[in-house]
Amino acid sequence: MNLKEFSDKLLDSLYSKHYKKLVLIPLLFILADLAIIGSTYMQTGDFLQKDVSLSGGTIATIYSDTDFGSLKPVLDKEFPTSEIQVTYLTEFGTEKRVGAIVEATNIKSDAIKSAIEKEYDLKLTQDNFSIEEVGSSLGESFYRQMLVAMAFAFLFMSVTVLIIFRRVVPSVAVIVTAFVDILTTVAIMDIIGMKISTAGIAALLMLIGYSIDTDMLLTTKVLKKTEGTVSSRIKGSMMTGLTMTATTMAAMLVAIAVSQSQVLVQMFTIILIGLTVDVFATYCFNAGMLAWYMKRKQAQ
Repeated sequence: MNLKEFSDKLLDSLYSKHYKKLVLIPLLFILADLAIIGSTYMQTGDFLQKDVSLSGGTIATIYSDTDFGSLKPVLDKEFPTSEIQVTYLTEFGTEKRVGAIVEATNIKSDAIKSAIEKEYDLKLTQDNFSIEEVGSSLGESFYRQMLVAMAFAFLFMSVTVLIIFRRVVPSVAVIVTAFVDILTTVAIMDIIGMKISTAGIAALLMLIGYSIDTDMLLTTKVLKKTEGTVSSRIKGSMMTGLTMTATTMAAMLVAIAVSQSQVLVQMFTIILIGLTVDVFATYCFNAGMLAWYMKRKQAQ
């Protein structure tokens, strides 16, 4: 038995006999996600860890080949009551450091500039130094608005799915799969300690669209095609869907490797995490629910 025959036999068995077990896997994900997100909320007062672009603070960018390896300890000592994060800018292809980005709360821009100039004997000007200050109220307001936009995006997506399929169980399966995708992605972000930025919220919005693509393809193939068995239709959709996902993931990996922008890296990383989760959510929960639904429908 070759690999293709083995995989075909395995998938036939899963979607004809064990589809109820497949449905349980994403449901267990939801329970774990809620526990993780709940723990984060108890510790931070929110279900996501926010960077200064959302919580308020100062973002300073320095362009210099100076070794800033000791920059965070220096700033921590200088400003002990502030939360400070330092990331490094590197030159593509050589990984040579060409600068640093400082994100800090409760520090004025002039204080950061003076501390860096004093420690590294640098003259910071508009040519090699930029600063951005975000007020806490402005950041919080933007964060709330983005969450509302995300809720409306999910709501309109749900209504669209219901209109297209006009069947409750398949439509709910698509909606729940997208919900699992977003919820699990947020939980993973909490686990790895990723502090989300405004661009990160935008990436989560994009992820709703990405997650729906494969679900719509799968549901359309199973419900509206008549040739073959339900298992064969799921397998046919899976080949197309996994190809779509794999090409997008490859593009995200390349973008992460070559990007010099921390904002873009965060966006691509969130999308990559979400696409990985979507594979399990789509072909476990959504496919399992469709197999269950079609089996009950054929038995009537």
